Amino acid sequence: MNAPDFSLPASRRLKRSADFRRVQGGGRRVHSRDIVVLYLPGLGSESRVGFTVSRKVGGAVVRNRVKRWLREAARHERHHLRGVWDVVIIARPSAATAGAHALRGQVRRAFRRVETRPDRRQR
Repeated sequence: MNAPDFSLPASRRLKRSADFRRVQGGGRRVHSRDIVVLYLPGLGSESRVGFTVSRKVGGAVVRNRVKRWLREAARHERHHLRGVWDVVIIARPSAATAGAHALRGQVRRAFRRVETRPDRRQR
């Protein structure tokens, strides 16, 4: 029996602005207190996750801390995504004070909701 893969290599992250625009323009949303998760069926062979942390969240140090927390949460919780999805996690300003544990719980719940609310639109 193989252990789950908890890595989040570059191939499993959204990096191009065109990919972000595609998800942000036509994706469905899951809201929580500190994050918004946008998702669309993926184009590749595996799910990819991208992160958006704007200056509204805080200065550079705070934004980078929140991004690290979100990457770590996505790394541990991405196994909840069944199928192939392109996901963008957007941090709200309150994410700066939420803490890593709270963000991980919100990412977990959001990823589970992605599975229970599949995209019903045909593309």
